[in-house]
Amino acid sequence: MSEAHGGGPTRHALHDGWTLRALPGPQVTAEAPGTDQTGGATVPAGIAGRAIPVEIDGRAIPATVPGCVHTDLLAAGLIPDPYLDDNETALAWIGRTDWVYETTFDRPSGDADRIDLVCAGLDTVAALTLNGVPVGRTENMHRSHRFDVRALLRDRDNQLVVRFDSAYRYAEAHRDRLGDRPNAYPEPFHFIRKTACNFGWDWGPTLVTAGIWQEIGLHSWSTARLAEVRPLVTVADGVGTVAVHVEVERATDVPLVVRATVAGAAVETVVPAGERTAVLDLTVRDPRLWWPRGYGDPHRYPLTVTLTTLDGTALDDWTRRIGFRSVRLDTTPDAHGSAFTLVVNGKPVFVRGVNWIPDDVFPNRVTRDRLAHRFDQAIGANVNLLRVWGGGRYESTDFYDLADSLGLLVQQDFLFACAAYPEEEPFRSEVEAEAREQVTRLAVHPSLVLWTGNNENIWGWHDWDWQEPLAGRTWGRGYYLDLLPTIVAELDPTRPYWPGSPWSGREEIHPNDPAHGTTHIWDVWNTDDYLKYREYVPRFVAEFGYQAPPAYATLRRALSDDPLAPDSPGMAHHQKAIDGDLKLRRGLDAHLPAPADFDEWHHLTQVNQARAIACGVEHFRSHRGVCMGTIVWQLNDCWPVTSWSAVDGDGRRKPLWYALRHAYADRLLTVQPRAGGLTGDGDGGGGGGDPAGDGGQAGGGGLALVAVNDGGQPWRATATVTRHTLAGEPRAKTSYDLDVPPGATVTLPLPTELARPEEACGELLVAEAGESAERALWFFAEDKDIPWPAATYDATAEPVEGGVRVHVTARTVLRDLTLYPDRLDPSADVDRALVTLLPGESTTFTVHTRLSLDPAALTSRPVLRAVNG
Repeated sequence: MSEAHGGGPTRHALHDGWTLRALPGPQVTAEAPGTDQTGGATVPAGIAGRAIPVEIDGRAIPATVPGCVHTDLLAAGLIPDPYLDDNETALAWIGRTDWVYETTFDRPSGDADRIDLVCAGLDTVAALTLNGVPVGRTENMHRSHRFDVRALLRDRDNQLVVRFDSAYRYAEAHRDRLGDRPNAYPEPFHFIRKTACNFGWDWGPTLVTAGIWQEIGLHSWSTARLAEVRPLVTVADGVGTVAVHVEVERATDVPLVVRATVAGAAVETVVPAGERTAVLDLTVRDPRLWWPRGYGDPHRYPLTVTLTTLDGTALDDWTRRIGFRSVRLDTTPDAHGSAFTLVVNGKPVFVRGVNWIPDDVFPNRVTRDRLAHRFDQAIGANVNLLRVWGGGRYESTDFYDLADSLGLLVQQDFLFACAAYPEEEPFRSEVEAEAREQVTRLAVHPSLVLWTGNNENIWGWHDWDWQEPLAGRTWGRGYYLDLLPTIVAELDPTRPYWPGSPWSGREEIHPNDPAHGTTHIWDVWNTDDYLKYREYVPRFVAEFGYQAPPAYATLRRALSDDPLAPDSPGMAHHQKAIDGDLKLRRGLDAHLPAPADFDEWHHLTQVNQARAIACGVEHFRSHRGVCMGTIVWQLNDCWPVTSWSAVDGDGRRKPLWYALRHAYADRLLTVQPRAGGLTGDGDGGGGGGDPAGDGGQAGGGGLALVAVNDGGQPWRATATVTRHTLAGEPRAKTSYDLDVPPGATVTLPLPTELARPEEACGELLVAEAGESAERALWFFAEDKDIPWPAATYDATAEPVEGGVRVHVTARTVLRDLTLYPDRLDPSADVDRALVTLLPGESTTFTVHTRLSLDPAALTSRPVLRAVNG
């Protein structure tokens, strides 16, 4: 397929007719498993030394481009699905094998000055030959490459061969040459510019890919082309400016005309013969601004750049949509340390974020529609920022275009994670080229508001016993504190750069100091109870998380275990965090009754995950002003796995998603411990406003009602707080007139008669504000210590268009009532979860399904269940 652009160049995709072959070669023994410095996570070593299977050895296999070896082998029926059971382990040989892609094509018509072979992305160590002549070699998955091949082309049957050397062999050779460096996993991912989590993570499989993972084709052009367009957009005092930086590549040395237009403004300039760059400055009066979601419309304007000769002959053109907005970080020192506040268009934004990992190990399966669905899920949980984590990839144009259109903010890490990275060649030059290309590519997107130098590497150098084994060798500091900030300042000074996540602003301050900059809180998951979140009042929490298994239907699709058990073989293989199940058990033991069977374990671990994150988010939001952002680890998964995600590897929402929707709502009502603290016999604490509010004892008058308003209008309502028995009998009550300005909180101490129960194990607080506000709950004891009555209720299931409406009326208290329709229909979902009802209260669940579901099954365990039955 050829595509003309503005009467100038043509692009001819080379996506058809490819075959794939495995090349026999030496097999390298894998290393033994190891431990993650941050949380004791591990990934199993692959089974290396295994020969190429006989049915694959020497065979030409149809290949899909863009794609990768794994998906081609899977499509040909030659390997089992690597996501099922423990198939991943048996496929480790793929990453230690060399592969060859081949195709033939005819020369495009026309007599262009140049015909370039353009490779948008090759994964990773590739050698290209055309008609037997070497064209080039690549060593970086995160870069594109362009090769002039006009002189090599013949009219018919051109043969293009792309050989991919084993990523393992390349990385291990550089490791041996430069000397090993510490990392979080027993894999050499830091010695190759490739998606790090391909080598396994504490939530991901070890599936080391190879292939033509992005578009490839021929680009025919004459005279000159637009090699680079980099618009830098700013706005101040009602005036928008666009500095359009243009670089041209020439085939002939003649004067050129570049013209740029946006929002009715236009400017053009002549690029004299012999010159290659120009800057065109456009001014737009009173532009409509691009706003993050919740603050206004994310308005964008088309920006068009054209390249012509002096006589007007069209050579090339470029069009993208830009947004006028300003962004800066406020890091002003204050009485609490130093701030970390994102300011967009002059307005401080409280970040309600989630961390984003690659949505699939195999990126060709992540379509625009799939991204749009995942973004809908993020927005449905009231998320306003996605942090693209540094062990993944620079996300696609579709990703950023969708974020632009939806007003979702994006923080993009440079791709360094959990390791000491070498700064010697060839890595420094590859990193520089990669960073320059990606900063230029993404500069057009208003959703991108922050570049981050790395994930946890500066922290690792300080705290993970790296310094002695490094013995003075490079570890990445020069990237994060010199090279990358220099590139961002040169190419994209319109948005801030932050050297790391976490990072405290200066080297003399510990990088994970909660009082400065960004912090990661992982002691909660690794060693401490989740109530410890309340011991932190950080400036900005860039990572914190808690695990739970995926949805039941996801487990049943991915695992053949019979029966399922927390430690059955498939469950154990799909738990990648070392001691992960012990940590889940520790969390259950602290708060919940001992599960009697797998179904109860599955429900309670999901509830506990939701409670843990809601506890943290609501606590941090209640300190709005000091703390100005939380980024939960993590939104999504790349395969079916027990992990920290809110949306599992099959795209199903876990109970955590529903808790996030509440905890991240524009208006949040929450009960929090304040002056006087927590006392009593137990762990202490309470659920605040989360729908799954956890238990604990409070005393000393140490409770407060906190109203948080991140909406655009004042929040005025009457709030009531009532102390009830579990039987629903009121014991004490008070009311407040709320008046919370936009972007503010109001904290109201609760009187002693509310904060001190008569019987801690038999009472709770219920706070409500306005007719539509969800409840804030506070239990005075942990569930495991409460003498819960057996759950009894009346339930009916009524078919409606597109699904079923399940109406439940409680006869006893129902704690965290949740409906799991995927147990009956794997494609079904439900509109709410984690609903606590007092006797006599009712709720309605709307189930979306195409099937006719059994009403009896839909209204009984294990589909409909509460903590108490």
